[in-house]
Amino acid sequence: MLWDPVAETPQTPAPAGFRAVFAQPAFRTLWIAQFVSVFGDFLAIFGVISRITFRLHGSATDVALAIVSYMAPVAFFAPVAGVLVDRWPVKRVMIASDLLRAVIAASLVMTGSTTQIAFALGALGIVSSFFGPAQSVSLRVLVKKEDLLTANALFAQAFYVVRILSPAIAGAVVAWLGENVCFWFDAATFVFSAGMIFTLVIVRAAPQPHESAKSMWHSFVEGNRFIFTHKELSFAFLSSCAAMFVLSSFSPLISVYIRDILHLGPMVYGGISAMVGVGLMVGTFAVRSAGAKRRIEDLVMGGLFGMGLGATLLGAFHFSATAALSTFLLGSAIAFVVVPAQTSSQKETPHEMQGRVSSTFMAMFSLAQVLGMLLSGFLADKLGIERLFLAAGAIVLTLAVAGVFFLRPRAQVGAAS
Repeated sequence: MLWDPVAETPQTPAPAGFRAVFAQPAFRTLWIAQFVSVFGDFLAIFGVISRITFRLHGSATDVALAIVSYMAPVAFFAPVAGVLVDRWPVKRVMIASDLLRAVIAASLVMTGSTTQIAFALGALGIVSSFFGPAQSVSLRVLVKKEDLLTANALFAQAFYVVRILSPAIAGAVVAWLGENVCFWFDAATFVFSAGMIFTLVIVRAAPQPHESAKSMWHSFVEGNRFIFTHKELSFAFLSSCAAMFVLSSFSPLISVYIRDILHLGPMVYGGISAMVGVGLMVGTFAVRSAGAKRRIEDLVMGGLFGMGLGATLLGAFHFSATAALSTFLLGSAIAFVVVPAQTSSQKETPHEMQGRVSSTFMAMFSLAQVLGMLLSGFLADKLGIERLFLAAGAIVLTLAVAGVFFLRPRAQVGAAS
């Protein structure tokens, strides 16, 4: 008979709904800690941008370099941090990371130059390189395997809600009370997060620590070999990097596109930019429902097709309506790529490698964001904004088509024809 993909897909328990997962005390504690901490981070970043722009009279380049100084260390330190996280108690790692970040965030109060701000943000990025893998390991321990997609979607929703709401709140705080209040508040949220995590019970068997540099290198190579010899996982990781590169490239260019191509003003820019956040929220709700019926790889490929379509619409048409639809598609498609990729990492990775694998994901993710921001202006100058959008759409669609063939299940040997 003909090959039936449904018949060969192993049956797994359906993921629990958002309410059921959020009702789990351990997950809810971790989620609240993350939500409050991320909100503080957004306030602090807004405070940093405000200080550089309005008090230090810095340029756009100064602002961009400050943000890059926070993300770039993650790309380089996270792989090393992951090796250590696989050998350390993850609860202690998260608490120590939060408390150290509280001190660093408070030190932003004393910064008086863009260089000092960049150093402080760089230190914050280095310490955060340890927290991310430890949190990923904790989530895998605290949540059932079949509920990980829902759990990751809830974490993503927390991030996106904060991203939508924080600019207005941060603007009011800075206007009324000054940037230092944002920095103090961020420090307080890290202390709050550490206190919440302290109440958790996270039991995880870990190998005995090995102190030699040779064993550390062996562990690093072992984790990366696992990723890049696991075709579903490597495709999910590379897809996430491509998605974040596109989004990071587009973000600085949307305002110029609206000004020079659509010949419209700030009000339209605000509305079209907001559609990314709306798409992200809708996407995280939809991906959990789709995950009950589809493979993780199918969700990722669907997200890539959505991104390719969104980028193509943006480059091919010159209407505010298509631009809004395009940014909505980009936002929702990002959710269909990143959330399943994180879930795949947690489901497929052996417990003893979880820190290394998740840290590599963080590093690749951050590097894609940094490169997207740094190269967007150069590529736009060389190609033109419209051609850049079309080229990005074509590349992402090509990746999606390649995934269809690369990840297509094979019929079992000996099946009747």
